[in-house]
Formats: sequence, C-alpha cells, structure tokens
Amino acid sequence: MVSDFDLRVEILINFAPIDVPLVRRIQTAVVLQWVFSFLALAPICIILFFFLLCYTRFWLISVLYAIWWYIDWDTPSLGGRKVPFLCRLRVWEYMRDYFPIKLVKTADLDPRKNYVLGFHPHGILVAGAFTNFCTEATGFSKLFPGLRSNLLMLPLWFRAPFFRDYIMSAGLVPSDKESASYLLQRKGGGNAVVIAVGGAPEALDAHPGDYTVHLANKKGFIKLAIEHGADLVPIYSFGENEVFDQVENPRGTWLRYIQERLQSIMGISLPLFHARGVFQYSFGLMPYRKPINTVVGRPIPVEKNKKPTVEDLDVFHQRYMDELTLLFEEHKGNYGVPEDAHLLFQ
Repeated sequence: MVSDFDLRVEILINFAPIDVPLVRRIQTAVVLQWVFSFLALAPICIILFFFLLCYTRFWLISVLYAIWWYIDWDTPSLGGRKVPFLCRLRVWEYMRDYFPIKLVKTADLDPRKNYVLGFHPHGILVAGAFTNFCTEATGFSKLFPGLRSNLLMLPLWFRAPFFRDYIMSAGLVPSDKESASYLLQRKGGGNAVVIAVGGAPEALDAHPGDYTVHLANKKGFIKLAIEHGADLVPIYSFGENEVFDQVENPRGTWLRYIQERLQSIMGISLPLFHARGVFQYSFGLMPYRKPINTVVGRPIPVEKNKKPTVEDLDVFHQRYMDELTLLFEEHKGNYGVPEDAHLLFQ
C-alpha cells in the first residue's frame, strides 16, 4: 500500500522508468562522464598529484610526471597533441545521440585555407562545440574534408597535471593569441581554429529562450584572422542555451554582480545551473535531452594584413555581425525559434 508521503515524493521527483532501453542508459553514462570531466576532473587531478607526492609510497609517479610536465610545458601552445583515434571512438556517438547533436553545413570550406570559426552562443558547458569539433561523432572531417579543428579553452585548465594531457588529446588548446597564431601559421592550410567568442561571461546569459551574444566589443578574433589571412566563419548553435536551466541573474542584481566579480578575478564564470539527474528528471547537473543543431555559416574572405587599422577591424567586425545575424535569421525557423526572436548583441 502506497502512503501519502510516497505519493508526495513521487509527485515532487519524477523518477526515470525502470525499463529505460540499454542504449539510453549508455548515453546517460557517457554524458555523465563528460559533465564530471568538465566540472570536477581538473581539481581531482591536482589533488591526486599532490596526494601521491606527499602521502603515499607512489611519490615517484608525481616526480616523473613533473619532469615530463616541465619538458612538455609549451606543447599546449604549439598545437597541442590531438589523438585522432580517441576522437573517433564510438563513445562520442552515444553523447551525440543523447541530445541529439547535429552539425549542419551551409557552404564548402577550402582545405587550402586556414579559418577562424566563431562559435555562438557559449552556453553553459559548450556541449555543441565539444561534440562537433573535438570528436568525429557528427562527421566534421566528412563534411569539411581536409580541415583539422582545434577548440580554444581557458589557459587555466592546461596548468592542471594529468588533466592537460586529457584535454589536449581532444584537440583543445589554450585560448590565447600565441596558441591560435601557431595553428594559423602552419603551412598548407587546412587549420580551423574554433573560438567560443563570448567566452565565460556569455555563460551567465545562457538561459533557455535567450539569444544574447557577447560580440559587440569582441574584436580580438577579428584581428587574429586579419593578421594571418584566415577566413572568418560564423557559427550559431541552436539549442545550446536550452539544455540547462539557470538561476535568474539579470544585470543589476547582487547575484550577477558577484558572478561578474568572481569571473574578473578567476577568469571563469560560475553560472548557477541545473537540469535533470541520472535516475530522475526533476533536478541535477545532467543536461536535458534537447536537440542542439550547430549551423556552420559561409566563410568571409580575409586578406592578410599584419598591421590592421582600427577601420579594418571595424569593417570586418560589422561584416561578421551581419553574417551571423543572417545565418540566425535564415535558419531559426528550422529549429523552433520564434519568428519575432532576434539576436541581441552585448
């Protein structure tokens, strides 16, 4: 006999059914691993490094790694160490199908050229950017043959022992000028540097139904493209803001003030997000199963100029904003965005 308390718990917590197909359970497990890696693996690796060094008889592991770390210190800024085999593992297909995530091509990209791909919006955990450009689950290499993609990530994470090697294997490199320039200077073309232009601050605006893009004052990636003669390619990832809820934090509130202050100090933003759990659908840090459609726009031709003027930057910046707006307007009807919804540039 079911008690009133049990009924109240069941109403408050929407548990997953017992007969969930095995393939969906595997998808959930893979995404759980990814969320764990994104949120907790770096600090765990740091703790493990010092724990082995100071409190166990396996201190030699940390010592040997420290020597390797010193020798290998500059590798993240020199193209990283992407491991194609790992990027092609079937495990990422389960992550793709969890949401699902799709990569949409609108134009060919000449593999003889280099590109700066601007990814919008950042979202909470940039699930679309990781799946599309750090794995082969959505077929990047088949859609854009001859191109090699590298996603830029905060340099902070490349200072974490063990973790740095893990993220480099997926093609992640530090989001600084030195790292991006190294890739764009490679001879022969075929390099695609993917930048989440809005960065950590944009994550604070990642609310469902919000189309805010932090771009109005972002010109560093434009300068980078001009200096290296790399074509600019706008990308909009429909659904990126839909897979998590976030505590309301409008500008001017004490919460937003604290978040922005912490972001300016630490370099990372701390959105208070939530969605579903592993065995229930009511709360937790697992993303919702909502589709993400990442649309890659048309390339904007860029002539190489090692010393672009302010006027040059303004011209290409405006052209990029126009192309991104056009991309959004052309495709929003295909992905459930209301007709009266438009990009809001910050």
